[in-house]
Amino acid sequence: MTTTLSPAPDRLASVPVCVDLDGTLISGDLLWESLVALFRRSPLTALQVLFSVVKGRAYFKQRVAQEIAIDPSALPYRAELLDELRELHRKGVPVVLATASDISYANAISDHLQIFDDVIASDGQRNLSGRQKAESLVERYGEGGFNYVGNDWSDVPVWRAAAGATIVAGPAGLVQALAGRQSAARVVAARRRSRLRAFISALRLHQWTKNALVFVPIIAGHKLMRPDTVIAGLMTFVAFSLCASAIYILNDISDIQADRQHPRKRLRPFASGELSIPVGVAAAGVLLVASGLIAAIGISWQLAAVLAAYVVVTSAYTLHLKRVPVADVFTLTGLYVVRVVAGGVATDTRLTTWLLAFALFFFLSLAFVKRYVELQGLKGQLPGREYGPDDGLWMHAVGTSSGYMAVLVLALYVSAPEVTTLYTRPDVLWLLCPLSLFWLTRLWFRAGRRQIHDDPVVEALKDPLSYISFALASVIFLIAL
Repeated sequence: MTTTLSPAPDRLASVPVCVDLDGTLISGDLLWESLVALFRRSPLTALQVLFSVVKGRAYFKQRVAQEIAIDPSALPYRAELLDELRELHRKGVPVVLATASDISYANAISDHLQIFDDVIASDGQRNLSGRQKAESLVERYGEGGFNYVGNDWSDVPVWRAAAGATIVAGPAGLVQALAGRQSAARVVAARRRSRLRAFISALRLHQWTKNALVFVPIIAGHKLMRPDTVIAGLMTFVAFSLCASAIYILNDISDIQADRQHPRKRLRPFASGELSIPVGVAAAGVLLVASGLIAAIGISWQLAAVLAAYVVVTSAYTLHLKRVPVADVFTLTGLYVVRVVAGGVATDTRLTTWLLAFALFFFLSLAFVKRYVELQGLKGQLPGREYGPDDGLWMHAVGTSSGYMAVLVLALYVSAPEVTTLYTRPDVLWLLCPLSLFWLTRLWFRAGRRQIHDDPVVEALKDPLSYISFALASVIFLIAL
């Protein structure tokens, strides 16, 4: 979408068009993405490179570029802008890539696109951003001797020296300010949504439903009528929800490259460039601190320790385990079970082996559903994972078997002698078995037909029969009591 704020750009086509890279030509930031990739590959090397920033940003960018190469063909180019630049190049208008990124990255992109007549970039000595970029362009083309395409407030000094200004997906305040100052300004590729909406999307609030598992020990222990226990459960839910959102943000940042190869995940806030990596890292830090304080001060240090273990495991999953076949699925299962354990620790409720065994098999089935659905329709390897289309068959077998094992554990529990001391009508609990079998079988049936989302939690929230099944299970449980 293109919106013209003043005279059409054709009037200015006789002078060079200088284009920024990060956030403008691509919806991302090469420096931060490369630094994340370096941390994933070698944290120690990444820390050494990070400390090199004391020698200047230009040197720091050069060091990062020396460690991490980019694939220009895989970058998230803005299609609208790229089409315009190609048309200008075809008409003979000089097109210049003017970026604060390192010259090696800029040259690689220029060689790939074959539309730039010149490249101006940071070279290890001079950081070509803001005023320095403006001075460099004025030296080459003179005051008002070029048009400039940018996206951020840091580009204002360049726009002031340019003949025409184009804003790509810039904030509303910048658009208004520039439209009032520039004689020829326009907007290309306006933002899809506000930063606030993008941030809320990155939190994945719908995933907070997983943290309702902290209430399972309260329900199983018949403590729902104790206000202090319920309050402790609610605080645990909040602590794990904030922590989970922080982990999702860090996971999305780590998975930017893989997500861009996925038809749906490429629209996530960080993969699409709606949110910057520094904003995400800062937000994740605040969320982690808040969740830790709630757990440690609001409940107990024991719960804080469980939360810390959850963070360690999820970090290991993000950095390595999710790319290890089979281990990734068992890690996801463990993260479900940890939530149940946290509920028991927070409310001082003893967890029976029956509950833990049921949780293990049930959540292992859900974890396999997630991977199985991700494989559906793939002709090659799953991006960011070590699975291929041929793995779907054994995943389906193990996943369904795990689900039915969970129901078997439930049946054995109902038959156990100790159940008669907890329920007045324990035989009624048998109805939970066919209900669970129906829900699990239907879930896998729909997964096989590619009718569900790749996350079973999202599917459950969208499926009316899941709500009906939950309501029936609640009624059965109450009658048994």
